Amino acid sequence: MEILKTALLSLLGNRTRSLLTMLGIIIGVGAVITMVAIGQGSAQQVEQFVAGFGQNLIIVMPAPPNTTGARGAAGSGNSLTLGDSNALASEGFAIARTAPEVSSNGQIIYGNSNWNTSITGSTPDILEIRNWTISDGEMFTDQDVKGAAKVCVIGQTVAKELFGYSSPIGETIRIRSIPFKIVGMTSKKGANSWGQDQDDFILVPVTTAQRRLSRSGPRVDNVRRINVQAKDKDSLDTAQDEIISILRQRHKLTDGVPEDFNVRNLTEVQENATSTANVMSTLLGAVASISLLVGGIGIMNIMLVSVTERTREIGIRMAVGARPSNVRIQFLTEAVVLSFLGGAIGIAGGVGVSHAVSSFLGWPIVISINAIVIAASFSAFVGVLFGFWPAWKASNLDPIVALRAE
Repeated sequence: MEILKTALLSLLGNRTRSLLTMLGIIIGVGAVITMVAIGQGSAQQVEQFVAGFGQNLIIVMPAPPNTTGARGAAGSGNSLTLGDSNALASEGFAIARTAPEVSSNGQIIYGNSNWNTSITGSTPDILEIRNWTISDGEMFTDQDVKGAAKVCVIGQTVAKELFGYSSPIGETIRIRSIPFKIVGMTSKKGANSWGQDQDDFILVPVTTAQRRLSRSGPRVDNVRRINVQAKDKDSLDTAQDEIISILRQRHKLTDGVPEDFNVRNLTEVQENATSTANVMSTLLGAVASISLLVGGIGIMNIMLVSVTERTREIGIRMAVGARPSNVRIQFLTEAVVLSFLGGAIGIAGGVGVSHAVSSFLGWPIVISINAIVIAASFSAFVGVLFGFWPAWKASNLDPIVALRAE
């Protein structure tokens, strides 16, 4: 405690120099925390975006058509059908459930109110796959799908725009002049990480969308895509292989003939994107940590100057009985205190700058406790590493020579 007190008094006696010495550590620690927060925020944004589509999800889309050498847009083909979705659900051992999807946009009318929203035709399993829940009413049934019933489930945004704060259950709306009865309303999910409103949609039975709402298409049985949920994360690769095998057999594709569909494993996309974000976060943190080394060199330089300035003081201490280890610990303590205080200020600054970046630029951030602990530990290590040489030099001064110093 006496050594710590002496170190603090010595540093307070040269406040400006001490602050300038800590500046490298402050910037280094703050930069590491900020860069890691931005990097991990990007990784979390990717995870949230993919999670919005569902867990253990594989998406099957028709391959784009190739007309006179010009390829169409992704998902614009007509190779997938409702029968394909049913076959995958019944024949795939690693597949938990499937949900075909037919989507479009349209004007929804209720009384004097109207709203343009996305219209998705699917099956009841879409709720489980897309992590949706019903807050009011109920989901339409498999029987509704078989009978192409004119029923629908709406999102919170559609309910608010058409009905305000009144319950929409049991009301009738018109979709492209066709009356639909509202049987349920989904729970509020809000905007996703990309700013898209996840509550602005209407769900109808897929057969109803195909037979009553479809505007074009050579086959009424076509679906735009099939959502496939594997039984668990470990079954994703097996499920993907089963999808390819079953669809190739159903589409009568012989060996050597390319698939007329595309299979996208969103978990792989998430893992790759998250891995890339984590690598970038690590690289940014590594680059920012260089300033910690620069700050450590600054501490060593100032401590060497301090030893030179206090040579006579060191001689007096040794003359009255101080051992070399006492002198060494004293100067090492000063270096560690400088580094520790710089680290503490840097942590506060890094957290503050991270929140400022999030507020003004809208970037997602995640304050990492691990990054804070590592940065603080590294700053203390820098103090020991770069403070040892000045402390060792001070402890090895000849007391007689030190007393003669001017």
